[in-house]
Amino acid sequence: MPLTVSKNNPKMSSNPAGILTVISGPSGVGKSTICRKLVDRLGAVWAFSATTRPRADQDRHGKPYRFVSRQKFQSLLTDGQFLEHAEVFGQYYGTLALPVRTALDEGKTVILEIDVQGAKQIAEKCPDALFIFLLPPDEQALTTRINDRGRDTPEAVKRRLAAARHEIQVARDGNLYQHQVVNDHLDACLDRLEALIRSKQKPSLTEGTVLDG
Repeated sequence: MPLTVSKNNPKMSSNPAGILTVISGPSGVGKSTICRKLVDRLGAVWAFSATTRPRADQDRHGKPYRFVSRQKFQSLLTDGQFLEHAEVFGQYYGTLALPVRTALDEGKTVILEIDVQGAKQIAEKCPDALFIFLLPPDEQALTTRINDRGRDTPEAVKRRLAAARHEIQVARDGNLYQHQVVNDHLDACLDRLEALIRSKQKPSLTEGTVLDG
């Protein structure tokens, strides 16, 4: 049964002091590793996602999540607490608006790791955000990375690859993402991303941290 969406959408400041950076990319492209390292390099904050999916062992080392029940997620959605939300492989994910808005108003650089669905919603509310799409070197490299994680069944791998092809095509055909960066060599990719973000970043006294809702 689909979730009920509130019409009370959270508003973002029209001219925030901080920089909102949206990073998207297909499963297996290395988004979480890159975001974690960017937080350290830039003194940025990494926004939590609330999700209904079960906690996994790799969550200790990857993107920070707030794990909630489907009922709690629906309550947050009904109250208009999400900046964006999406359904991915049968589970729901959403970024809480208040901590993001607060950090931006304080002049901090905020990194959001979200999919194409969520990025489209962010673009409607935060048109001045920086949108970056991460690409694999090629499809074979992406297939290898997904298989090497050992998390998915063969059927799940096929679904992820199909979704990846769709997301890459959307990113290439549309005008949502200002930049598309290939994650071939990690350090080179990080250097490129850091330069893109710093080009928009305003002076700040923030230190690298994780932003919780």
